[in-house]
Amino acid sequence: MPDAPAAPLEPELATPFETLDPASLETPLVFSSPHSGAIYPARFLGASRLNPHVLRRSEDAHVDRLWAEAAALGVPMLKAHFPRAYLDLNREPYELDPRMFDGALPHFANTRSLRVAGGLGTIARLVGEGQEIYAGKLSIEEAMRRIDTLYKPWHQQLRTLLRRAQRQFGLALLIDCHSMPSWIGAGTHKQERIDADFILGDRFGTACGAPFMDVIERHLRQCGYHVQRNKPYAGGFITEHYGNPGSGFHAVQIEINRALYMDEQTLERKAAFASIARDLADLTTRLMALAADMDRDRGIALAAE
Repeated sequence: MPDAPAAPLEPELATPFETLDPASLETPLVFSSPHSGAIYPARFLGASRLNPHVLRRSEDAHVDRLWAEAAALGVPMLKAHFPRAYLDLNREPYELDPRMFDGALPHFANTRSLRVAGGLGTIARLVGEGQEIYAGKLSIEEAMRRIDTLYKPWHQQLRTLLRRAQRQFGLALLIDCHSMPSWIGAGTHKQERIDADFILGDRFGTACGAPFMDVIERHLRQCGYHVQRNKPYAGGFITEHYGNPGSGFHAVQIEINRALYMDEQTLERKAAFASIARDLADLTTRLMALAADMDRDRGIALAAE
């Protein structure tokens, strides 16, 4: 199963993403980590007005490692190596801000979404506390290269993993792994502290079946975490686009409060990192058991027809 496009955009991104795939597929679960990439191409850094540490504040730093123990149980994980500030995979393919580019965007670009208005389109204009990323305008060709070379192959691989699971087990469950800052609007006059340790986003019940959501919430609460659903994060493009329970595709976005597992200024991992990783592995075991029960019930129902 190929993990990368044949022609990398930047030399640093010769392998822009990778799939951690088990030797044999035993579960319909799939993990994706679209925002934990930390390889910043030199040309990108040269075009930015910000230093690398500031740029890294938009990362879901260490999230792929936080879920690694869970993935080791036999769950495929697709993770990006490039950063969200360079290209955001949790957006439509062409959510682009015309103010950023030297020239006219193609007619099919979505220039009016709320995410574009907030500076957080497919190619972000802002990072951190509303700071402009680029010193000057980008070319349209640069935007298209990133989308064609990185965005489209990554999503094609995610579709491949989900369809494979659905074919084999009758369903696929996508866990879209993210982290969130402990404060919304940090550095502005509208700061709001996020009290939740975990926020589960299922697009208000439309992207993931209730049995999966209930198991996730119940397990995390039993571990002592404060859990909320859909507020302020209901799930982004990935959850909305791939979650279709009626067709056997379930998707949930799991946001982890960064203050739980790392220092948000230095990005250093805290001592609690290992115990959180174990809790996520235990959660994965429960979800795998539930999915196996559902697959067995499906087999019994088919045999009875």
